[in-house]
Amino acid sequence: MHIILFDTIERQHLLPFAFTRPVAEMRIGILTIREKWQKALQASDFAYISEAYLQTKYRFVAGADNLLINGHACPNASLLAAVKALSLGEALLNAEGVCLAARCDAASAEAIQQALHNKQAFDWSTFSSKSYDAEVALLSRPWQIFKWNELELPIDYELLTAGRKSAPISKTNQVIAAENIFLEEGAIVEFATLNASNAKIYIARDAEVMEGSMIRGSFALGEHSQVKMGAKIYGATTIGPHSKVGGEINNCVIFGYSNKAHDGFMGNSVIGEWCNWGADTNNSNLKNNYEEVKLWSYATQRFEKTGLQFCGLMMGDHSKCGINTMFNTGTVVGVSANIFGAGFPRNIINDFSWGGAGGTMTYQLNKAIQTASLVYARRGLDFDATEQAIFEHIFNSTADSRKDA
Repeated sequence: MHIILFDTIERQHLLPFAFTRPVAEMRIGILTIREKWQKALQASDFAYISEAYLQTKYRFVAGADNLLINGHACPNASLLAAVKALSLGEALLNAEGVCLAARCDAASAEAIQQALHNKQAFDWSTFSSKSYDAEVALLSRPWQIFKWNELELPIDYELLTAGRKSAPISKTNQVIAAENIFLEEGAIVEFATLNASNAKIYIARDAEVMEGSMIRGSFALGEHSQVKMGAKIYGATTIGPHSKVGGEINNCVIFGYSNKAHDGFMGNSVIGEWCNWGADTNNSNLKNNYEEVKLWSYATQRFEKTGLQFCGLMMGDHSKCGINTMFNTGTVVGVSANIFGAGFPRNIINDFSWGGAGGTMTYQLNKAIQTASLVYARRGLDFDATEQAIFEHIFNSTADSRKDA
């Protein structure tokens, strides 16, 4: 069977993060949704149904027998069993009629792909439907990533550590509940305080927690990532691979390859890849009047209620901010924005914007590509023609939202 992770039209509500990746490539807990399914199914190869401009990077391949899995769905034991039980021509639907998985031939897989490319909902009535009434974490809004992190992190912890033994924890550390802490081989943690009394702490291989850091679980630190000296981190927080963090962090998810290396507060926020926070940057996560936070929705082009009192910043891939930047409660930053200057910028900063509270202008595509290429090169990677084509599509498709001031 070919395994294909498919996006639904709900992906529009997950922008700006969905601009640069299929939904299954978003991180929630320790792992991305794709990595969760990869381990659950013990599979190494996945294809994708996503936006047409992303399919060069995230390939679509279909065969005579395909297992399609909703890329918004986080797996659990019950869902995994139901998915594995599907026969050819069957679709697994929840109580709202959302397809969680299906098994089909190549022609049906191509029809499902075409519907998404046309921004249409696929008609699953052509399949023989099976009902699934149990609870499923079905990602549909950006703030759910940090909100659900506390639920998903311990699930991933058990998935990654079952039947295994942690590397030794150095005696230089102050540790509470060492049985809830797992260090992969090559992880370095010295002279830190680790409190796992109520939640798990996972440190991936070749990651480092520097001296004086204070970490309260649940917490995950990805491969080759680094917690700088004296950092204060509260759960539930995930720092993806190849990232650096410092200062104070509370209930945040950083997808990876991003840096908040200096002092400043980050709370109840989601940060994409290839982002950088300047020194002493802070975000607010609570309104002064304690009201419910609203966030800008790309899908509806208006501010949408989150149901949350605490909600900080959603920052799309490749965005950067200068020193002492201040983000207001419930701010959304698009892809490849560059924010700087005094004062609070608007709480919607459009993709490829350059500026701050005093106004913005268009961050020209050639300049944005040049910066991205330099950032990739620092990691030994190539910002190649495929990546540039994705940038170009996002730049062109969001042009109407930018008004040079």
